Amino acid sequence: MRLPAFLRAFGACALLWAAGPARGVESAPPTQADVLVYGATPGGFCAAGAAAREGANVVLLEPSEHVGGLNTGGLSSSDSHLAIRSTLRGLFAEWHRRIAADYAARGVKLPYDVAAADEAVWTYEPQVAARVTRAMLTEAGVVVVTGQPLTGVEKDETRITLLTTAGGRHAARVFIDATYEGDLMAKAGVYWRIGRESRGEFDEPLAGRQYPRPKLAIDGFDAKGFPLPLISSIIPGQDQAGERSVMAYGFRLCVTADPANRVPFPEPKQYDPARFELVRRYFARYPDAPSPWELRPLPGGKFDVDHPAGAMFTLELLGEAMPWCDADTAGRAALWEKHRQYTLEFYRFLTTDPAVPEKIRASLSSLGLCRDEFTATQHWPAQLYVREGRRMTGRLTLTEKDIFADPTKEDPVAVCSFPVEAYDCRRVALPDGVVNEGAIFPVRMPGRAHGHAYQVPYRAITPAADECVNLLVPVALSSTHVGFNAVRLEPTWMTLGESAGVAAAWAASRTAGNAHALDVRALQARLRELGQVL
Repeated sequence: MRLPAFLRAFGACALLWAAGPARGVESAPPTQADVLVYGATPGGFCAAGAAAREGANVVLLEPSEHVGGLNTGGLSSSDSHLAIRSTLRGLFAEWHRRIAADYAARGVKLPYDVAAADEAVWTYEPQVAARVTRAMLTEAGVVVVTGQPLTGVEKDETRITLLTTAGGRHAARVFIDATYEGDLMAKAGVYWRIGRESRGEFDEPLAGRQYPRPKLAIDGFDAKGFPLPLISSIIPGQDQAGERSVMAYGFRLCVTADPANRVPFPEPKQYDPARFELVRRYFARYPDAPSPWELRPLPGGKFDVDHPAGAMFTLELLGEAMPWCDADTAGRAALWEKHRQYTLEFYRFLTTDPAVPEKIRASLSSLGLCRDEFTATQHWPAQLYVREGRRMTGRLTLTEKDIFADPTKEDPVAVCSFPVEAYDCRRVALPDGVVNEGAIFPVRMPGRAHGHAYQVPYRAITPAADECVNLLVPVALSSTHVGFNAVRLEPTWMTLGESAGVAAAWAASRTAGNAHALDVRALQARLRELGQVL
């Protein structure tokens, strides 16, 4: 790989944490790589590391300033205890072993053993996850460049030749779209879908509109008959029909009650208690309702803030996720801030409003952000939890049938065993109450914590041949909404990212960049050598 001057100074195997547009973007020669990964999500950093370990020159571009996605952005338990852990090997297992080693080197004993493939919950601090991620990328020789939102894609028929970002131009033999949103594949003209299919489109009983939560016996309208704030719809629609909305987004906060490490929550830019009138009515009608914040203990006296099972109001802002994928960089920044301000206002309401049960107010008032976490972003996680974005329409679309009725495939590159589980998409005000819509409660194997095991095929991470032959998409993979909700967790994405990285390196060196021309059986043999379970 011939690096431009500003990278050559760091050596051919440099790890560069750079940001901001470069001067002379249009005239500067493009960076050259064997494999270019766009999106430093967990799937992205595993793809980049795997490709580099196979001998490829790899550039990892990240549109934001943050590397690691949710794994280093507040999701401090990867939920792998909800899968058959013995099927999660390769880089995923190595990443966790290195986290455990980081703690052991500092004399910290974790309450679990990563060598045991059991159902213990594995937790870690974001800063430790970030340190391990950076070390693995550095050792693999991956060139990482942040602050690179995608502005253009050049193609030669069915091959991507060049990406243009805010900071430069980037050429490669093979490309991997590892973004949560599927930004690269969309820009490259690959077909995609978003939202939820109807039940009839793929014969999926879990598709369409879903109402697993009980209806709240509260009025969702104000005195003039208008829906209250936090209501996203007054039209339920037909249960069988599809729906374009996606699962709600939010932040996974890292908080502490330790005075030595606690930083007060910032004040919201503006606070209107009337915005939470619906929550006020909720607590009046259901005074024994659980706290909207579930605190999951982490090492270092910290907590990962999640939503409790069955909670009707949480950190997620229902109905506001849909514009995200279509928004440009400025638009996403505005939506990111909108979610942040909602979280700050909600925290103030929960800790100060007399309508909130006193035990909840007291519990949350003792918390603050962690002084030693997310120091570059004022202790607030940089990564918004983008649960669902675009999904590729590839060579095989993973559906509900592939999980429950037809789990084996001829070309598997990963085994998944997470429950099918979806979060709420909308909050609907009806004449006789309020209901959250869109959730799929976990569909597990009887008597087990995990879901049904099934194989994820290579065809689900590759576009149609007449659209693009040198692109792999391990995160926004080809699936229905239901199928996606059995895949969309970081351990599976890390596994699929590793498989995509090896495939990309092989395509770059063996098939002139054509990922469709790979010998999949040989690829599978290599993945097994690397410890993966197929």
